[in-house]
Amino acid sequence: MSELYQRLTDFNKDLLPDKVQLKYEAMSENAFRFFRGTCHLFYEDLAAAEPLPLSPLAWICGDLHIENFGSYKADNKLVYFDLNDFDEALLGPASYETVRMVCSIFIAFDNLGFEEEKALKMAQLFLKTYSATLAKGKAISIEPRTAKGIVCNFLTEATKTTYKDLLKKRTVSKKKSIMLALSDERHFKLEKSLRRELKSHINDWIQTSSDGPYNYKVIGSVFRLAGTGSIGVNRYLFLLKSTNTKNHYLLLDMKQARPSSAQPYVHVQQLQWETEAQRVISVQQRMQNVPAALLSTTVFRDKPFIIQELQPVKDSIKFKLLDDYRDMYQVIDDMAALTASAQLRSGGMQGSGTLDDLMSFGADQGWQEAVITYAQHYAVTVKKYYREFLKDFKKGKYGIDSDGRKPEGI
Repeated sequence: MSELYQRLTDFNKDLLPDKVQLKYEAMSENAFRFFRGTCHLFYEDLAAAEPLPLSPLAWICGDLHIENFGSYKADNKLVYFDLNDFDEALLGPASYETVRMVCSIFIAFDNLGFEEEKALKMAQLFLKTYSATLAKGKAISIEPRTAKGIVCNFLTEATKTTYKDLLKKRTVSKKKSIMLALSDERHFKLEKSLRRELKSHINDWIQTSSDGPYNYKVIGSVFRLAGTGSIGVNRYLFLLKSTNTKNHYLLLDMKQARPSSAQPYVHVQQLQWETEAQRVISVQQRMQNVPAALLSTTVFRDKPFIIQELQPVKDSIKFKLLDDYRDMYQVIDDMAALTASAQLRSGGMQGSGTLDDLMSFGADQGWQEAVITYAQHYAVTVKKYYREFLKDFKKGKYGIDSDGRKPEGI
């Protein structure tokens, strides 16, 4: 039994067994997808490595990589481009956010077939813009009016997508009504008793929560699959219908929150959150310029969940679809400024370094080379892990072989 196999299966042992198989299958796609699904390995290895240069504490999303930025509609109805995944969020050294992001650049660009020199230039660009934004001490935000290049095009297209388009993708019409589509490969049918229990729970949440949408009721629910690292947690999608506006619907996502996989390896005193879901949305609200619409929490069957609206505009830029190096340059530049802005926005809050601390860190160039060197070396380690994982996955060691068959005893 290999050490890697043990580390992966130990971490995933408490997830839903049938969905873990789908997580492993997703991780087998390429080294970047493997990296996205193994945040715990990254922090475990970082804790055991030679320490990075000291950096101020900051609120970090914890799992920063090039596909954890995207568009979303905020409470003020504007569409923003920003960090959009906070499942692993916690208080930690500011440099931890940058080293994971830079590592993702090396892995993703290698996966896309770009030479190492171009990846290195992108990594250097990210750290240069991140540092310059910190040093200025002024957070920025990106929405259609302030966006440039490919991000501007991305947000402009996002604003054109309507709820009708989203419903068409996620639902089917039946007898003059609509229901959630089970033909979608990310939707799974729920047992009738669980469906009833969930319906009652969300209807109660709508009635009692100040965050809930008024005058709506649940008319359908499915199990939902999304992401990579979060595959295997309990996650549900609800179709809500307005009780006072004809043919008006909402889609609500409800995802189980687990402890941050970074926390055991980040030796910083953390706040005692009421629930893990409260940790996620609290950090999200302090790091994003304007919080996402209908962001809330609940507890179902003694497990904490994050609730948010499933939006037609919420999407991530897919780097594999970008073939223009100049487009990537603009996107990485924007991501760097947004990363620094999120840390500035939450600076001085409950243990985070002050704005002066973060500005001084940005003005200091001495730490950047250490971050790039570690990220380059760790990208090689990830590719080595991925090759070992893929070999064992194809043999069926992770519960299913490359032909989709379960080995005996599984």
